[in-house]
Amino acid sequence: MSIRPVLETRKAQATMEGAGVHLHRAFGFQDPTELDPFLLFDDFRNDTPAHFEKGFPWHPHRGIETITYVLNGTVEHGDSLGNRGTLGAGDVQWMTAGSGIMHQEMPAGNAQGQMHGFQLWGNLPAAQKMTDPRYQDVEAKEIPEITDDDGTVVRVITGEFWGKRGPVDGIAADPQYLDVSMPAGVKKTFKIDTYRRAFAYVFDGQAAFADASAPTGVLLEKEVMGEEVNIRDMSGDRTLIRFGKGDEVTVQAGERGVRFLLISGAPIEEPVAWHGPIVMNTKEELQTAIRDLRNGTFIKPAH
Repeated sequence: MSIRPVLETRKAQATMEGAGVHLHRAFGFQDPTELDPFLLFDDFRNDTPAHFEKGFPWHPHRGIETITYVLNGTVEHGDSLGNRGTLGAGDVQWMTAGSGIMHQEMPAGNAQGQMHGFQLWGNLPAAQKMTDPRYQDVEAKEIPEITDDDGTVVRVITGEFWGKRGPVDGIAADPQYLDVSMPAGVKKTFKIDTYRRAFAYVFDGQAAFADASAPTGVLLEKEVMGEEVNIRDMSGDRTLIRFGKGDEVTVQAGERGVRFLLISGAPIEEPVAWHGPIVMNTKEELQTAIRDLRNGTFIKPAH
């Protein structure tokens, strides 16, 4: 067993998307090999309706999958294939754009005006870039939730963990997507298959993620009397932790506990040609997609 080293920790950066939605981007539009097969991760938690209510009007996608996870509020969605629906608190939507789809996502706050959630983009391999689009809408009640003896709670959105399998299936990157809550002071190790690329994203509380070069000792610093005085190298709200190779991630929760996403997937290791919401393998394929958009041939006719 080997602990995955922490290659980098960084704060998500404020940006705007759609018709003026204020959000924080942990990664995206940078080096696509960094977290292959994942391309982009947005944190769209917001408590000001004016900063999100104009939403994400009609826009195209091709060659990727988008994974939307809602914590609070709702997201109404519709697409060019006639699909319509609403995601509520705890719900997940896994959209395979494949050969091309036009869709829109319109967020609305809860009773307190909160719209909280995340969107992750996963790449598709060349063999599946032009597959038929599909949706997997998963209600909160369908997502397995496991509580360990130490109070740790894990929601298994996709992949297998502690003997439970998430309800989302048939995904190209063979991902594991976990929502993890740990009580104050708990230390825990999570196994992740060595072949996967992995990252964590802290969105509540704080935690220290052990590095292979500095395991247990760096996490807690104690005085002679044995009282804990601080926890060094803590990662707090809106922090991305990118891991290197290994098969374990060790986490030490801070004094208020921690909640984070732990996400991993099998790298595709193919060339990436990327323009906005369209991700292909070559510049020529990208130009074809843009030409299809202009010519009105972006969407396959219904069978």
